[in-house]
Amino acid sequence: MRARRFIFRYPPKTGANMDKTGYILLADDNATDVEMARRALAVNQFASEVVVVEDGEEALDYLYRRGKFHARRPGNPLVVLLDLKMPKVDGLEVLRRIKGDAELRTIPAVMFTSSVQSADVMESYRLGVNAYVVKPVDFQQFIQTIQAIGLFWTATNEPPPERVLERAPQPVALAS
Repeated sequence: MRARRFIFRYPPKTGANMDKTGYILLADDNATDVEMARRALAVNQFASEVVVVEDGEEALDYLYRRGKFHARRPGNPLVVLLDLKMPKVDGLEVLRRIKGDAELRTIPAVMFTSSVQSADVMESYRLGVNAYVVKPVDFQQFIQTIQAIGLFWTATNEPPPERVLERAPQPVALAS
């Protein structure tokens, strides 16, 4: 018996459930993978923009609005796509910092990497990754995989509502 392949086509979300001003943060040092991912995501217009950073340090600077990203627009990406092996700061450390930060931990993080090592998969999930996807070597499969990721995280997934953080009440000194 042969396996059947099903392709689901979802109509794009509209209204309150689809944030067309949302964007994807892609952290990857492989220029070929970056270009293929950008093109695949642009075809279906899953987000208004794909912001690309070339290493983990830049990813953290972007998320924390530091350095050359200090003036970036407010708000977090719809999803962060992380390569595991990046210069300066690797994907696991970026993931550790995202999931360890109260302001960032609700951002979905997808490890999109060529590593199939079980230790990398286990550590990613231990740190709180939302999905671990191995980059396909085949061009068509790569495109289909990126499009599936884009569709799920930007159109199908229901993110938590933006929360308004209130300042913690200041302690009041009691008169003695």
